[in-house]
Amino acid sequence: FNHHPPLAMLRWGTSARTAARVFARGRGASKRLMSTGARAFTAGAARPSFGKILAGGAAATTLAGLSFTVAHCAAVKPDWKKVRDDVKAILDEDDYDDGSIGPLLIRLAWHASGTYEASTKTGGSDGATMRFPPEATHGANAGLAEARKRLEPIQAKHPGLSYADLWILASYVAIEEMGGPKIPFRAGRSDRSSGEWCTPDGRLPAADMGTKPSTITHIRDIFYRMGMNDQEIVALCGAHALGRCHTSRSGYDGPWTRAPTTFSNEYFRLLLEATWKKKEWKGPMQYENSDGADLMMLPSDLALVEDDAFKKWVEVYAKDEKKFFNDFSKAYAKLTELGCNNLERGTK
Repeated sequence: FNHHPPLAMLRWGTSARTAARVFARGRGASKRLMSTGARAFTAGAARPSFGKILAGGAAATTLAGLSFTVAHCAAVKPDWKKVRDDVKAILDEDDYDDGSIGPLLIRLAWHASGTYEASTKTGGSDGATMRFPPEATHGANAGLAEARKRLEPIQAKHPGLSYADLWILASYVAIEEMGGPKIPFRAGRSDRSSGEWCTPDGRLPAADMGTKPSTITHIRDIFYRMGMNDQEIVALCGAHALGRCHTSRSGYDGPWTRAPTTFSNEYFRLLLEATWKKKEWKGPMQYENSDGADLMMLPSDLALVEDDAFKKWVEVYAKDEKKFFNDFSKAYAKLTELGCNNLERGTK
């Protein structure tokens, strides 16, 4: 009580409504009071035992077998426009890859989200568990410490901004700034406090499973586990229009398109129109274009034109960029909201 002036002001017999007003007066105090009884304190009742204020901002109080929770809402909400502006300000980086960290930020959000498993309702972007080992050291996440490092000052600058929300919003901003669709962002993700919430390794898609049939089956297994369908799988793979592979991270090397910082349907056009041959090198199996060897495709990329159900959507998106943008926007929003149960209504 001594450390919480609003609590000290309460007296036995105080009604729940009055208690709520008292709490609201305190700095950082709750704006909501939920009670299972008509009165929070009853005359002659035993002195209640207030639980500790948790990191998430909730104090549990038990009174004569009757419990209620004082939910401490975030005292400060992020200014989402300012957060967006701060992300925009760091996107261009001349010395990084092709002059932009946008593709890196998208990969961070994708890998944070793609761990979701619908059957167990575990994983997903809520929690930002990639901050901790073992997830931070999973092979598929190699190099993503660079993305987290660049976003750290923005998270520190904005009170009330969770890492989980920032990672996803940063990817939305990057997609939009690189010419892609505007994706409605819903806030409300929270941050886990330790690595005990990390998902096991192996939940993200691999580039090659040894044979074409095995790779195609693997792609479906990974995405179906999340609750995605074939159309959504192909649409999401269209993000390979951006960025490049690095031998120091995945072992693969090179960009998928000649405009790796521009969001477009070029990835699909190249899949269909370019002639792809196995690259002769000491690295893992990948493909290169026969008209210059300046581009690459992974076995999992070519799987999209080797499976009829996938190829149907590749052909659609290669011809219709507007439809690709629309379908990608929906699929990416779905991906980044998987497992997020407390998202706010309305978009930021």
